[in-house]
Amino acid sequence: MFPNEKSKSAALYEQALKVLPGGNSRHTVFFQPYPIYAARGEGARIWDVDGVSRLDFINNYSALIHGHNHPEIVAAIIAQAQKLLAISLPTPNEIDLANIICERLPGVDQVRFTNSGTEGVMMSIKAARAYTGRRLIAKVEGAYHGSDDTASVSTNPNTALWGEELAPVSVPEMGSGPGAAADVILLPMNQTEASRAILRAHSAQLAGVIIDPLVKNLGYEMATPDYLAMLREETSSSGALLIFDEVYSLRLGYGGAQGATGIVPDLSAMGKIIGGGLPVGAVGGREDIMTALFDPRKGKAKLGHGGTYNANPMTMAAGAVAMRLFDRAAFDRLSALGDRLRAGLSEALAITRAEGSVRGATSMVGFFHMPGRGGTYRDTIRSRLAYPEAAVKAEKFFRYMLNNGVLMGAPGFFVLSTALTEGDIDYVLDHAVKALRTL
Repeated sequence: MFPNEKSKSAALYEQALKVLPGGNSRHTVFFQPYPIYAARGEGARIWDVDGVSRLDFINNYSALIHGHNHPEIVAAIIAQAQKLLAISLPTPNEIDLANIICERLPGVDQVRFTNSGTEGVMMSIKAARAYTGRRLIAKVEGAYHGSDDTASVSTNPNTALWGEELAPVSVPEMGSGPGAAADVILLPMNQTEASRAILRAHSAQLAGVIIDPLVKNLGYEMATPDYLAMLREETSSSGALLIFDEVYSLRLGYGGAQGATGIVPDLSAMGKIIGGGLPVGAVGGREDIMTALFDPRKGKAKLGHGGTYNANPMTMAAGAVAMRLFDRAAFDRLSALGDRLRAGLSEALAITRAEGSVRGATSMVGFFHMPGRGGTYRDTIRSRLAYPEAAVKAEKFFRYMLNNGVLMGAPGFFVLSTALTEGDIDYVLDHAVKALRTL
């Protein structure tokens, strides 16, 4: 049972505290009184250092689209490792993965690889500024786009500083300089006309608008068709670039969020599933933009882009196999599993008469112990204040599932993999009902 102060994970945590602040290198994987340390994974299952097996329903926060150690991906990694780990030259693997991405995403004619989603977003923002010669970037208040200074403005803003609801004030993240906030304008999620007015007021200096069409930090709030259409219209008319953050939202469609929504961005930031489980990121976009900025054939490129491990052959080999495996049939099957989990969790709430909400799309599922989570960032704050007991219930639910063989995201997130089965979904649903009855 968790917690167990005599467990190997508890002992490892004490060792880790001496050399790692908080005992690990990712805040998203920390939970009290100590995180569980993993030993191995296979398919839909993971085993911790104490030998306890659990179904993995978070899949490294979306990166493991095929679960753990898919044999074809492992074979590609082994074969590549026997030939070349890293090199200061391009490799055929880079072309292979680039072709897959460019064929699949409507707004991507060319692509440059990075090492993380944060880097992909960072290069997208730099590209928008370099291409337009302007400085301002617009983003949705409360949306997470990685840890770059610009992208992280007002991800979790101090409520004392955030200004008016329909005209939010940019608040820099702790550790960022004040200039980061000065170069960012904020938009209230899905407030179409208010956001339009903000963009028009800054159109002369607007370099780009970045949006994740399914905002995880807002409880998997989906951008409405009207809102996305407005962003496309306003960026086109002002000469700014529309950037889709597809690091998560690539799961929304076989052709990513842009394929699912029919809104074609100028630039796309990517990561997670395109790396086959290895570190990866990318920026892609229209050929004229990508060539104008990154092509060095006529001398020094307009926008410099280096990186020791960019397009490293290990990731490129794993990513190409993973993306080929994630074909239309695999996408449809995985989305159906997401539908099954969402429907079942809604039924679990009805059966137990528990208060909560179920959100998300395709293979991403949010399960929250309060009604109406989502909307704008301020709506989520109001919900948390109105339902303070929800955080306590979420912690109890997480621990119940952890002790009954299910690893999920502690706040209420499930991100599925193709390794899961309908039986695995039903197992979670059965225990969800039992867990809700204990709250």
